[in-house]
Amino acid sequence: MSIALPSPASPLKIGTRGSPLALAQAHETRDRLARAFDLPPEAFEIVVIKTTGDNRAMIDADRPLKEIGNKGLFTKEIEEALLSGGIDIAVHSMKDMPVAQPAGLLLDTYLPREDTRDAFVSPRATALTDLAEGAVVGTSSLRRKAQLLNRRPDLRVVEFRGNVQTRLKKLADGVAECTFLAMAGLNRLGRDDVPATPIADTDMLPAVAQGAIGIERRGDDSRAADMLAAIHDRQTGERLAAERAFLAALDGSCETPIAGLATLDEGRLYLRGEVLRPDGSESITDSGECAIEDGAALGAEMARRLLAQAGPGFFDWHGSK
Repeated sequence: MSIALPSPASPLKIGTRGSPLALAQAHETRDRLARAFDLPPEAFEIVVIKTTGDNRAMIDADRPLKEIGNKGLFTKEIEEALLSGGIDIAVHSMKDMPVAQPAGLLLDTYLPREDTRDAFVSPRATALTDLAEGAVVGTSSLRRKAQLLNRRPDLRVVEFRGNVQTRLKKLADGVAECTFLAMAGLNRLGRDDVPATPIADTDMLPAVAQGAIGIERRGDDSRAADMLAAIHDRQTGERLAAERAFLAALDGSCETPIAGLATLDEGRLYLRGEVLRPDGSESITDSGECAIEDGAALGAEMARRLLAQAGPGFFDWHGSK
């Protein structure tokens, strides 16, 4: 089978958001494809697409994601460009991706996963335990906020939106004592200068699919499918199948604080999950293991167990939002 490879005269168009981290992920995708098919970088065109979530006014206002459209904020315009043929593939941070794709699109290619841990970022402290009672911490993540308040209910959590650079500036300006970022993003940006301390996933379970890059394509684009198959990381796909099935069976929006992490070891898949009330007043957890090929079934079963454990009153807050 031969693939009609792109060329500088007819490049493969890679769609992405315009933040430094999104661009780093798009460049990694381009470079992996170029190496896989022995093509020059010019055989690919990186197309920057501004999404609703990149609106400067909303970032500056630190409005919570649940107020302005949830996860689709970072994907809608990119997926519209993909469906219309304006781009050939789209590169996403998987933790930003809804569990369902629009009709006609497939998300089945993943690059090797980076560090899944969260990072504690502060110029003066190295851990949550270092913070004084009542300290102000900044995060735009409902999951992190709930986990923080569950561990330290005395903290005051303020909204902290924007890309890595924006959030670091807010920290430098004294808006908060600390913030939290993904270690994967810092690593991909080469930001060794950031005062970041990795948090063990036993202390703060990460977001579902954290540290993973996903590549979306049109379902009927066989050329893109064949090219992406060459750079797909099978183990990342196996882990995400379990994590995203867990998320889908709970709630795929940004309105429920959910954490989940799958790991592989000697032919077995291990999955841990957590769901919390947004105010951190209650956290329920579960874990399990299975054969790797049964990961998605385990994710769905764990979600059912957590829902049963939570009981009918756990999500009462959800309907009042």
